[in-house]
Amino acid sequence: MKITPIEIQQHQFKSRLLGYDSSAVDQFLEMVADELERLHLQNHELKETLARTRTVLDQMKSREHTLQQTLTTAQQVTEELKNNARREAEVVVVEARLQGEEIVRSADERRLQLIREIQEIKRQKISFESGLRALLDGHLKLLEMEVFSIEECTVDSPLLENQLSLNAPDSGFDD
Repeated sequence: MKITPIEIQQHQFKSRLLGYDSSAVDQFLEMVADELERLHLQNHELKETLARTRTVLDQMKSREHTLQQTLTTAQQVTEELKNNARREAEVVVVEARLQGEEIVRSADERRLQLIREIQEIKRQKISFESGLRALLDGHLKLLEMEVFSIEECTVDSPLLENQLSLNAPDSGFDD
């Protein structure tokens, strides 16, 4: 049976000739003692529960703090990884641009070299053609001069034929 402080204050003992009824007082005191013992045990259990709860709460706070530190560290590492990846990507892009520029520059140099070679070949072709034309013109002029000389010399043709037959090796042709 639970007893409240108001019940204790308002409790009235029956009076008797020599005072209060001792059995009622003893019974009431026993009830109060039982209730106090129950409250004392309950208070002790609550204190132990509170201590365990505080210990668990402290552990939870410690874990929360550790988790927050871990989360903060993970966020920092993630940011560092992102920054490193961004920097590496920028380096790769810069290297690729440099390689691209080098390839373009090399291709331009090769193109210019090929243009120079083509121009040199064209110049050599023109020079060769000019030389060949000059040679052909020279031979044509020589041929024309010989034809002209031969026509002029038709008057002296027997003399010329004799001279040619003396200078020419035997051709095996009979006149």
